[in-house]
Amino acid sequence: MANADIGIDLGTSNIVITMGKRGVILNEPSVIAYNTYTERVLAVGKEAYKMIGRNPDYISVVHPISEGVISDDDLARSMIREFILKVAGYQLIKPRIIICIPSYITDVESRAAADAARSAGARQVYMIQEPVSAAIGAGINIADAKGNLVVDIGGGTTNVAIVSMNGIVASHTIKIAGNCIDRAIIRYIQNRYRLLIGERTAEYLKIHLANLYDPNVEISIPVKGRNLLRGLPETINLNEVELYNAIEDEVFAILEAIRKVLGDTPPELVGDIHANGIILTGGGALLGGLCPLIKRTLGIDCRIADDPMNCVAKGTCVAFNETDKLLDGFENVPVYKYR
Repeated sequence: MANADIGIDLGTSNIVITMGKRGVILNEPSVIAYNTYTERVLAVGKEAYKMIGRNPDYISVVHPISEGVISDDDLARSMIREFILKVAGYQLIKPRIIICIPSYITDVESRAAADAARSAGARQVYMIQEPVSAAIGAGINIADAKGNLVVDIGGGTTNVAIVSMNGIVASHTIKIAGNCIDRAIIRYIQNRYRLLIGERTAEYLKIHLANLYDPNVEISIPVKGRNLLRGLPETINLNEVELYNAIEDEVFAILEAIRKVLGDTPPELVGDIHANGIILTGGGALLGGLCPLIKRTLGIDCRIADDPMNCVAKGTCVAFNETDKLLDGFENVPVYKYR
């Protein structure tokens, strides 16, 4: 693989970029800040993320990728271009780029992603579906005639797929993932305590307080916000049981998506999955107690992939060595084909 080749996991919450043999070289929030008067980009990634909730009216801080797909073409192009320049600079030879896309994406949405990469200076653009890339990044040999169930829980979507013989046998995508869980936490605290908190506080609670298998009422975290009735700052204590109640519906929607894919899977592959277990990737895989909850609910062993946050992006590094099996361009979205 040439050192100039770039792999991009274009996530709703984070963008992860790999480059050649160097592996993952960038992992930053997929956020862009720009001046609404001059339309000039002010910051991307971590610097833009710091501005959320603190920006004046003339500075807009947005996520140009919503629920796994590009929602604002111009801002997405600018953001991708800035990230590529950050990691590769100005090169004489333009890089090849692989972009990970959700398995349900439409032709129009895939074309927008490919156009964004081309406008950022790509020589060639390849597309690979996220579950396939996640399976490769988790160290699974997807060429084998064995079924592997991959659950990729990102920021905007959860992709559930059965991967076998270089292809996806059955898949299902739901728009319930990390961001949706954050909103559920905000809504619960607002309804129960009349306290308004921000997205960053909700994400902190999700990471540090979630216990989906055996929540304990004795374990709690102080939460600061604005009282909606008095309009003044206030602090409450939120415990694990309350957080479980806040996100229970979203978590079980993910379990139902797994159950649906298993229901659409041929019996022989279901036997493979029962033997191999379920592989969790993405940031949502780190939710406390999710693995034992899946095992208790579905009766199938479950494990978290090594480095789940970067698993999809790492798969692109390996995929560049298999370009003879990839379809060049964006005309056909299911880019992996069985040879």
